[in-house]
Amino acid sequence: MMRGAVPTILQAIGNTPLVKLNRLAADVAADVYVKCEFLNPSGSTKDRMAPYLIDEAEARGELRPGGTIVEATSGNTGAGLAMVAAVRGYKCVFVMPDKMSSEKIATLRAFGAKVVVCPTAVEHDDPRSYLEVAKRLAAETPNAYYANQAHNPDNPGGHHQSTGPELWEQTGGEIDVLVAGLGTGGTLGGTGRYLRERKPGVQLVGVDPIGSLYYDFVKSGRVTSPFTYKVEGIGADFFPTTLDLRLLDEVVRVDDKECFLMARDLVRLEGLCVGGSSGAAVAGALKYARQTQKKENIVVLLPDGASHYLSKIFNDDWMRDNGFLEEHPGLGMVSDVLKGKTSDVIFARSIDRVRDVIGRMKAHGISQLPVLEGDKLLGAVAEVDMLRYLVSGEHSLDSPVGMLAESDYATVTANTKLELVQSLLSGARMAIVLGDDGRIVGVITKIDLIDYLARRAT
Repeated sequence: MMRGAVPTILQAIGNTPLVKLNRLAADVAADVYVKCEFLNPSGSTKDRMAPYLIDEAEARGELRPGGTIVEATSGNTGAGLAMVAAVRGYKCVFVMPDKMSSEKIATLRAFGAKVVVCPTAVEHDDPRSYLEVAKRLAAETPNAYYANQAHNPDNPGGHHQSTGPELWEQTGGEIDVLVAGLGTGGTLGGTGRYLRERKPGVQLVGVDPIGSLYYDFVKSGRVTSPFTYKVEGIGADFFPTTLDLRLLDEVVRVDDKECFLMARDLVRLEGLCVGGSSGAAVAGALKYARQTQKKENIVVLLPDGASHYLSKIFNDDWMRDNGFLEEHPGLGMVSDVLKGKTSDVIFARSIDRVRDVIGRMKAHGISQLPVLEGDKLLGAVAEVDMLRYLVSGEHSLDSPVGMLAESDYATVTANTKLELVQSLLSGARMAIVLGDDGRIVGVITKIDLIDYLARRAT
């Protein structure tokens, strides 16, 4: 074979550059570097995991010659698997949520894959969800292999074998913090474990979009109500077994607007042609750096590129229509509703007596309120919880209210769009507004939103 050539495109995976952020990180003490995983052959960091996944499946006899690879994907894992399948002669069937970009769907079809699109706005265990449809298709397809990236230990294994060693060598061990978006957890988990084996003090920081379950679970231990968001490839409304949240030293939350505007800035100010999940990772990393104010080396993984989002993030009309550019404010933001509320946040401590909390709710004319344990959000309690408690007759009115705290709420920030709040309140009792430090700064209920919109219409 000619010198300098590789046998197949699969041997071209990896060796992606590490680039210092200059303009966007000028205001932080840390040196922030980005690992350009979007320069992998099929366009994402999932190229690291896909060959390892297939190698292991072949070794176990789960994937045989002429077989069909089936997977539920947001697009990038599908592209990585399709690339491997093209080289090795497998067929592919991919199932995607309908919020994914048309470019991603077209890319998978260009590889010769069959693509099935399912509704996004359903529960993860709904028969119509992309996860359940993928399971069904895998069961119905002869000689099929279900890659199952959210529950397949080979997912983080691929990054432990590839991304971790490469990043360690590339940084000379001088990395202090690794930041990555939280999806299935394979990238941060596999890479992070390898780095910690070499340097136990490396900090692992996950970035999670508003609407996903991870942030609230890490911060409060509760599974709150997820809701739909637009950034692709990160976050979830269920817990993949490939994601070990115990590895995290910190989780930072971002919203859609932050993700998309940062992606555009990365292209225009740093020359890095990246997509929304890369924007999310950098936005989260800069938030983390501003919080810690440490002089350290932060490495951010940039999972995929801009080409998959030309019809969305880099289309001004789409950005305006979805309220992500200033000239199209939409319904407004959570902060607009909070400005119209004159009273302070009414809450209960977990040790408060049930009778006192009932009195507090009655005195303030409210039907629900947050419950704190110290300064930490424990949960929420509503009239229906009190009623159920009293009807049971099993407990005293002098019992602590903390035992009644439920998880039927969602958390948002002051910058969350009201269109999202409107959607989440159709399924959750209330939206609890958290500041960057995790403290409660407000509560929004259905009547608060109705009152705001009524005043806005006059």
